[in-house]
Amino acid sequence: MTGIEFHSAGLFAAEVTEKAPSSISGWSIIAIILAVFVVPFVLGVVIARALKMKDYGKKIGLVLFTAVIAATPFVWQVTHGHDWRDAIRLGIDLAGGSNMVFEVDESQSEKELSNEVMDQMVGAIGRRINPSGTEEVTVRKVGQNRIEVIVPGADSEDVQRIKSLITRLGSLEFAIVANRRDRDHADEVARALENPEKKDIRDKEGRVVASWREVKGDDKYEGVDQIVARPVTREDGTQGEEVLILIEPNEDRRVTGKYLVRASQTTDQNGGPAVRFVFNAKGGSLFGTLTSKNRPSKDGFERHLAVLLDGKVQSAPSIRDTISTEGIISGRFTQKEVNELLNVLNAGALEVPLKPEPVSEFSISPLLGSDVQEKGKQAILIAACAVIIFMLIYYRFAGVVANICLTLNLLLVMGCMSFIDATFTLPGLAGLVLTIGMAVDANVLIFERIREEKARGSSLRMAINNGFSRAFTTIVDANLTTLIVAVVLYIIGTDQVRGFAVTLFIGIVMSMFTALYVGRLFFDIFERKRWITDLKMMSIVGTTNLDFIGKKMIAAFFSGALIVIGLIVVVTRGQENLDIDFTGGTMVTFEFEDKQEIDDVRGLLQGPFGNSLTIEQLQLSNDPASEGRFFRLRTTLNDADAGDTKTTATNTIRGKLNEAFGDAAHKLRKVTMEYGDVKKLTGSEDSPGGTEVSLTFSGEVKTSTVDNYLKEAIAGITNADGSDKYDRIPEFQLQGVADSKEEEADKRFKKMTMQAGPDLLEDDLKTALAAMQDVMATTAILDEVNSFDSSVASEMQESALLAMLISLIAIVAYIWFRFQRITFGLAAVAALVHDVLVVLGMVALGAYLSDTALGPILGLNDFKINLPMIAAFLTIVGYSLNDTIVVFDRIREVRGKNPALTTSMVNDSLNQTLSRTLLTSITTLIVVLILYAIGGEGIHGFAYCLVLGVIVGTYSSIFIASPVLIWLMNRPGSATARATEQSQKRASVSN
Repeated sequence: MTGIEFHSAGLFAAEVTEKAPSSISGWSIIAIILAVFVVPFVLGVVIARALKMKDYGKKIGLVLFTAVIAATPFVWQVTHGHDWRDAIRLGIDLAGGSNMVFEVDESQSEKELSNEVMDQMVGAIGRRINPSGTEEVTVRKVGQNRIEVIVPGADSEDVQRIKSLITRLGSLEFAIVANRRDRDHADEVARALENPEKKDIRDKEGRVVASWREVKGDDKYEGVDQIVARPVTREDGTQGEEVLILIEPNEDRRVTGKYLVRASQTTDQNGGPAVRFVFNAKGGSLFGTLTSKNRPSKDGFERHLAVLLDGKVQSAPSIRDTISTEGIISGRFTQKEVNELLNVLNAGALEVPLKPEPVSEFSISPLLGSDVQEKGKQAILIAACAVIIFMLIYYRFAGVVANICLTLNLLLVMGCMSFIDATFTLPGLAGLVLTIGMAVDANVLIFERIREEKARGSSLRMAINNGFSRAFTTIVDANLTTLIVAVVLYIIGTDQVRGFAVTLFIGIVMSMFTALYVGRLFFDIFERKRWITDLKMMSIVGTTNLDFIGKKMIAAFFSGALIVIGLIVVVTRGQENLDIDFTGGTMVTFEFEDKQEIDDVRGLLQGPFGNSLTIEQLQLSNDPASEGRFFRLRTTLNDADAGDTKTTATNTIRGKLNEAFGDAAHKLRKVTMEYGDVKKLTGSEDSPGGTEVSLTFSGEVKTSTVDNYLKEAIAGITNADGSDKYDRIPEFQLQGVADSKEEEADKRFKKMTMQAGPDLLEDDLKTALAAMQDVMATTAILDEVNSFDSSVASEMQESALLAMLISLIAIVAYIWFRFQRITFGLAAVAALVHDVLVVLGMVALGAYLSDTALGPILGLNDFKINLPMIAAFLTIVGYSLNDTIVVFDRIREVRGKNPALTTSMVNDSLNQTLSRTLLTSITTLIVVLILYAIGGEGIHGFAYCLVLGVIVGTYSSIFIASPVLIWLMNRPGSATARATEQSQKRASVSN
């Protein structure tokens, strides 16, 4: 494929990219490269020679290199005078962030707003600001025409960047630039020059056939290849240029971004950053047709192709040949502009435009109070120390090696997460500690294998070698299945699920590296230097000969009863099982007269509202003094919950707020209103007159706040029969009247002018104003009242379920491939489904029992399923899968090439792996029990799921997966069943 201008792949404009000078000197860069990439390997060689083990130089160097790479983000922060913790990006719950609410610009929208359009908007914005899926960003619909965006820990520069990403329409289009040649576009050019005041040029049928479009930057095209251009004064007062481009009347034949498959970064002919695009087949066909028709004429005349982004001409290169599916957009782009452009193009264009400035913009304090945070951090620290101490006591020297591996594993995971700028929430940090508990699994497998080899009389060197070799296959099988789950979840899952998938993937890879590579390196060095001559280990489980499969009927009855009871409670509770993350609800913003503590406010609200709420402390972006006065309450209450059809959720919330803050120490801000005479406006035939009224307030309020109050009052107007008078709220406008520059800057006013159209009757307006006046006089001012959608939109919930389903299929496929039987995969999935159903039922049952005498004893709360709990469920899947694969791997080993699968084979396998199963469960339980007992409300529900998951996962690998495997393998008529029957007959004869 040939292209345009001087490049074989696409489009060019002969412009040089401006690059910002680097703040880091060349010598500093060289020093960093040496310190990270050279010094570790040199040091590895030096250490190896000092140990007189030259062949270990590269291995030691690789371990040092990985440690240095992982530590680099933290060292960088320290060397630049910051705290090392600044390398970790904390989530909304720990560090707060920025909250912005954007409104659709309906006056500029060509589409009618609908739930489908708004859902598509939410998806596109989410992909723009969180393309990797590793950040805890929330994007959701608010009300009918607004979108809320919550970004953790964003500074002012980040906020501006995010605003730009959100509000850019992101429409990409290619069109031919009009020229003055008679044979080309004479008719369109003549029409444009005859009507210079018109932006769009129409043909005789009224269709738009050409349009004047502004050129980006200082580019000039007037006089170039007879291009039709004219000077223009931009909105900001600067001088620019417009060119006339041709518009294809048939929308289906326009070459636009809807055919875009992907956009990626490349370089232009001058080495500057540019954007490469790839169209799908239809887009390639349309683009090929467009450029083919406008190739150079026989006399050498070249036409130009306009590259338009959001309606502005980015470049207009000349067409040299036909282009189909690929091309390059180049221009005077900075690296930052290219990155933003890629995010916008790959996320897709917005269905409708948003107003450039948010309706509301606040800084949010951490959602979890300082006391809750400290409890969580303390529990995480104690849990980590407990695992380390347990490993030291139980495995001694091997425990020292395991702890070094675990510490390096944690450093590697944290370093990787820092490099990709992932966001850490409190449950996320607890999950990291959980990875330590689960990473112990690989070490335990190896150590128990070494113990078995030593029991057979092997030398220490042989025991270490065989222990690692025989554990290798099991560890790889167990972890690869979980890696498959992580990959599928990342590709298909929601943003929240993708963030978990990244953490899971990194944690598994790093734990395999540290256990199999780093651990082996330590053992080899210490054994060869004769620093260890034996490995002493404790043993809580000796040789056992338990008949696990003999208890399968008891286990089946117990599991079935537990699942049935749990699911009955789940169905009975219905929507009460779900937290705000999944239900949405109503949010209101209120203000205190004096500063308050968020923990105090939350405690008072839990009385009337219960636990189904979140509270956010807000700070006006341009007023630091507002900190501690503004709060936003989110509750699951909605209009359907209010009971009486005439009672709205807003009125219910107002009453509960008055109940919660009735004392003088927590006085809510009230603003009263007075209004003048309602005046009739003189209209015209084309624009009938409406009404106008002046509003005066006792304190400053936003126009959006008054807008909400007035709409609520109009919606309450009824006919004589009690039915709503207005099915649709008539349009009206509010204009603030600023008495000072401060009021104008804050966009909060004491005086406003309200104008309504003729659809709102004068008497109804007076009724609404009187009702609004009464509400404001008797209740606190609510700056913002809106319904809000769940954090996870319905189609995203469907994609998450689809991801889980495909993950299960992938697990079956992999285990089928590795074990040569599909039955192994099906048995593993049966155990996973069992675990998820049991834990789901126990969550509902725990919430149900929280109000009984057992509640305080067991630490039960009114548990509700939220996003951290979903992460816990996914962790349970990974943990249970690990356990099951270890057992299956031993079954395969014990069975060998025997075509039969007998009960004794499975029992032997379960007994041989029992010590490993119990030790892994104990170390993981140590972590999750500590998190559950003292972690506080920030991770209580998360830890509750994990406690159940560890217990149930251990139980299911023994009593569910193994019996199901025997049942599937020995199903009637199968070859295995016949071989098993013969084997059992021979065994009975010999006995």
